[in-house]
Amino acid sequence: MALSDIDLTKVKYYDLNNELNIPKDGQIQLDKDHEALADFIKENVLPNTKRFASLKERYDWLEENDYIETGFMHKYRFEFIEELYDFLKAQDFHFHSFMAAYKFYAQYALRTNDKEYYLENYIDRVAMNALFLADGNEELAMQLADELIHQRYQPATPTFLNAGRKRRGEFVSCFEIQATDDMNSIGRTINSALQLSKIGGGVGINLSNLREAGAPIKKIKGAASGVVPVMKLLEDSFSYSNQLGQRQGAGVVYLSVFHPDIVAFLSAKKENADEKIRIKTLSLGITVPDKFYELVEANQEMYLFSPYDVERIYGVPFSYVDITNEYENMVANDAITKYKVNARDLEDEISKLQQESGYPYIVNLDTVNRANPIDGKIVMSNLCSEIAQVQRPSIVNDDQTFAKLGTDVSCNLGSTNIANMMETPDFGRSVSAMVRGLTHISDIEHLDVVPSIEHGNDMAHAIGLGAMGLHGYLAKHHIQYGSPVALEFTSVYFMLLNYWTIKASNDIARERHETFAEFEKSTYADGSYFDKYVSQDWGPKSATVKQLFEGIFIPGIKDWQELKAAVQKDGLYNAYRLAVAPNGSTSYIGDSTSSLHPIINRIEERQEKMIGKIYYPAPYLSNDTMPYYKSAYDTDMRSVIDTYAAAQEHIDQSLAMTLFMRSTIPTGMYEWKNNRTDKMTTRDLNILRHYAYQKGIKSIYYIRTFTDDQDEIGANQCESCVI
Repeated sequence: MALSDIDLTKVKYYDLNNELNIPKDGQIQLDKDHEALADFIKENVLPNTKRFASLKERYDWLEENDYIETGFMHKYRFEFIEELYDFLKAQDFHFHSFMAAYKFYAQYALRTNDKEYYLENYIDRVAMNALFLADGNEELAMQLADELIHQRYQPATPTFLNAGRKRRGEFVSCFEIQATDDMNSIGRTINSALQLSKIGGGVGINLSNLREAGAPIKKIKGAASGVVPVMKLLEDSFSYSNQLGQRQGAGVVYLSVFHPDIVAFLSAKKENADEKIRIKTLSLGITVPDKFYELVEANQEMYLFSPYDVERIYGVPFSYVDITNEYENMVANDAITKYKVNARDLEDEISKLQQESGYPYIVNLDTVNRANPIDGKIVMSNLCSEIAQVQRPSIVNDDQTFAKLGTDVSCNLGSTNIANMMETPDFGRSVSAMVRGLTHISDIEHLDVVPSIEHGNDMAHAIGLGAMGLHGYLAKHHIQYGSPVALEFTSVYFMLLNYWTIKASNDIARERHETFAEFEKSTYADGSYFDKYVSQDWGPKSATVKQLFEGIFIPGIKDWQELKAAVQKDGLYNAYRLAVAPNGSTSYIGDSTSSLHPIINRIEERQEKMIGKIYYPAPYLSNDTMPYYKSAYDTDMRSVIDTYAAAQEHIDQSLAMTLFMRSTIPTGMYEWKNNRTDKMTTRDLNILRHYAYQKGIKSIYYIRTFTDDQDEIGANQCESCVI
């Protein structure tokens, strides 16, 4: 039997899973999901998995038929690989939901070339990742296998999917590049976008350095067209370069809120925009210095500055000028062309577009750079807004070679599963294995098609370890999301991640006698990075949180002092270590709530291509945990902001924070709505963005709006069902 022979009208697993959405006697039928899972394994997986007489025969066949790479496998004794498999099988792994198994086999499991048979199960994919990431180190391979099979660690999709495969995409998740104000750079940027989109992953592009529409081009006595036509070129590039139709190319363009084209930039995303300028698939983000918030709060006019003139006066591209500090000087400088708008009117335009489309993302630029431990300036973010790394601009010759090779960014990510990490026998050992696995991806990444990306990676060795499953863990322990106890737990958890990733990176630097480039210019080297940890104890304070961390080592001031000394002596290998991505399908595989935000529904509804709707129950859902699973759309977004702020305190990069809003705001949720309309307005989003800024949030990802639909039925409407 082959997968194409399955009669979808006769299998039970979809129907059984769909019964999750049909309450029976006022109860959610969780048992039906367990039945769906069992039926899926029995009817779909087992009959359609290719069998081998032995592990040796399996790996020989996979190599001979070009399914897996050979080099890394031959770094191990085959006896060790058998020992690794014996360990993995002894852990008795099982998926906990139909969605987890379905996602794994639909998107991650290796199949025959004709797609008719599975060539691996979850244990096989875990083994492949552990062996590949450990690069011949048997002890590390066993540690990684332990983390992966217990789902304490989940590599990002590009790594988890491609590790060990012969025919594969790259292992990195996304990229950041930037254009400077000349045609050579613009051409090189478009070429880089094409190349990176072909490889896989989303591409972030900074356009803030380009001169505005109407600005003079003296060489040809003409006028510039501005950023919008470049956006159109990039959108078409991503549409064309889509991995042979396997996936839609994805990109985001960032523009400074002080760029003269900012209104046209925002307008291009509107539904009613002229087709000649309308941006349909490209994501938008804006970089926002402190000065914008000051001008809005003071209800003042604001000036937008010509990037060409600013670069001519300051000698660096527009993005690299500190607008907050230089604003008054730039206003007073008659040599800089400037345009006046009302700050609050512009803020309303931002909120209107967020209501309509969810865009733009927000990067609070000065907040990011104040916290940046590395020498240089951060000027943008990535497709999901969680990456915050220094870039340096390139200078491109007429023949598209580099007169000066700058540094751009590639994102190499993975996540801890909070609920499972809290059960680890050794928190530090777990994190160390993860850091080493992530670092291997950085070490082997060679993207010579975009030299600035390769140069940046070679200099920084940057990684991004994050977390998912916060709401699930809190609900499991009967803790309300956003409560003081929840915020305290979040802070302690990420303090631990920070401590142990620094320790692991320091160990690697000591072993290899190598640090990231210009370590000596960082706040790690001068010790100031550690000031807050050696002057204050960040351990748990409340009895509840102390109990949650019982048995887990909590570093105190003395431990941080010792770590500070070790880092100042031997350095760090990784310039960046932590970032919290939004976690897509990987959270389903780990039977986890995604990222750090609240669930949307206790029974989540997912539309799967060619299949229809699949339902996913929140992890640990039961009568006992039901009261702790409030929908994100019924949650005060200040609780979400407070949660992300508690984590941000300890993260060197950023977090992909989504805000969830109802078009009709629940009564009593926001005090500023009293005696006003209950409909969501631009004012609501303005207030929340300012609140996030004041709380030290570095970036805001999507704004998701839920429009009430009275025709909707089932568990999504019946949130109060008991089990």
